Amino acid sequence: MDVYMEAKAVSHKIQECQKILTAIGDETRQHLLIVMMQMDDCRGVRVGEITEKTNLSRPAVSHHLQILKDAGLISVRKEGTKNYYYFDSDMKSMKKLIDALQAAVDVASRLPEQKKRWNCLK
Repeated sequence: MDVYMEAKAVSHKIQECQKILTAIGDETRQHLLIVMMQMDDCRGVRVGEITEKTNLSRPAVSHHLQILKDAGLISVRKEGTKNYYYFDSDMKSMKKLIDALQAAVDVASRLPEQKKRWNCLK
C-alpha cells in the first residue's frame, strides 16, 4: 500500500478516536483524570470524593465523568446505590489512541513533503 493510502487509513483511525480526543481535550476532564490518579484507590472513587478534591460541583463532576466513561477512559462499578469510578485495567481506549497516533507519525515521516522539511531541520 502506498503512503497516501496509508495516510487515508490513519485518518480513519484518528476519526475513530474522536470521543477520546474530545474527552481528554478539556482541561477540567484532564484535571479530573489527574485527581483520580492521585487518589490511588484501586476500588474506585465516588463523585463526592472527587468533588472534595476539586472546586467543582457534584453535577459538574458527574457530567465530566460521564463523558470520560462514554469515551472509554474510565469505567463505573455499582454497589447498591453507590457508583465507583475507576480506570479500566486493559485501557483499550488509550491503546487505540496511542496506536492511531503512532501510525500517524509513521506515515507522516514517509510523506515526501515531510522528508524535505525534516532534512532542512537537520
